[in-house]
Amino acid sequence: MDGLLDGIRHHHERYDGKGYPDGLAGEEIPLVARMICLCDCYDAMTTNRVYRPRLEMEKVRSEFVRCKGSQFDPHLADIFIRLMDEGKLDVD
Repeated sequence: MDGLLDGIRHHHERYDGKGYPDGLAGEEIPLVARMICLCDCYDAMTTNRVYRPRLEMEKVRSEFVRCKGSQFDPHLADIFIRLMDEGKLDVD
């Protein structure tokens, strides 16, 4: 997949520029990295962890709404939220 290594490297960048490793912001962050970020965060919130149980879907949704434009690309976050609302990302 084209750009996958860039996606891996930059998926902890934040849309507002406060991420790492390079402090990229907005459209400077490769699209694939912005997509991986959403998926990685979704996985982290919807799976049981040793330090906490998985979050309820309403809490997951509210985190995506809260963090759009800061952590997440707002356009991609809107798509992700819509997929959740349509039941296409239901972990159950």
